[in-house]
Amino acid sequence: MSTPPQQPESTPEPIDPQPPAAPSSAPPPSGQQAPAVPPQPTAYPYPNPQSPLPQNPYAQPAVSPQVNPYATQPGYGYPPPAGPPATGRNTAGRAVLWAVVGAVVASAAWAAGLFLTGGFGTSADLRGYRAPGNLCAGADYSSFKAEYPVDDSAPTKNAMKDPALDESSCSLSLKKTSTSYGDAYLTLQLDLHKKTDPAPEFTATWKNYGDSHTDYDVTPVHGIGDEAYLVTQDTSNGSTTSGSRYATLAVRDGWTTFTMYYSAYFSSYDSDTDPPSLADVTGWLKTDTRSTLQQLKG
Repeated sequence: MSTPPQQPESTPEPIDPQPPAAPSSAPPPSGQQAPAVPPQPTAYPYPNPQSPLPQNPYAQPAVSPQVNPYATQPGYGYPPPAGPPATGRNTAGRAVLWAVVGAVVASAAWAAGLFLTGGFGTSADLRGYRAPGNLCAGADYSSFKAEYPVDDSAPTKNAMKDPALDESSCSLSLKKTSTSYGDAYLTLQLDLHKKTDPAPEFTATWKNYGDSHTDYDVTPVHGIGDEAYLVTQDTSNGSTTSGSRYATLAVRDGWTTFTMYYSAYFSSYDSDTDPPSLADVTGWLKTDTRSTLQQLKG
């Protein structure tokens, strides 16, 4: 009986009794600094995507987002998104308070606008005057009849009505005889200012008429309206055949203004009589202006 051949014995590999210890994540003992772990070599030729890139010396520094200091200020940026409606007694009280304040401010602005534009209907102080369509028929100039007895058969009359101003005017020739030309002329105009008070401009115009027009005399007249001015000029220098005489009485009564204007040119005057003096003319203007203003009321 043959003996089977023996297998050669395999030599066991040496076993390291203690495998290398894995790096511990536990913190080092107090007072000791953890040893630095050297970078591990890698076959990847590019930087680790998770590792920071090297700093570019030419790159602009990153700008961190800044908070817009005006974003929450009134008048800047966009309003913040509306949050849930506020509730509570204090919030409701504030809402009611602001609503009342807003209503008061709006009412004050509305009232001021109406006052400035005459919307209340009482700011235009017209003193009851009405502007007729034919002022030639509605005015009184009878004081001039003794000097000029012939009526003008075709006087010029105009009228205008507007929400801001009503106006009536009349121009006529004063004649001593039945000639084709007038010996003198009379013009009347009534203005009802319904939106603006004419007082400042009226005073500036007529009180200072002598400053803006050469050789005119200005005299205040009392007892007619709120204020009145008589403006006169005589260029005849004592002659009865050359020169001229002018006289205007301008009156303001509230927001109503009225003027009566007389003019005479001696070159066209009737040579048989002398023209009336300025004293006579101004007296006629005052008398007929008072009468006309009374007729134009109501």
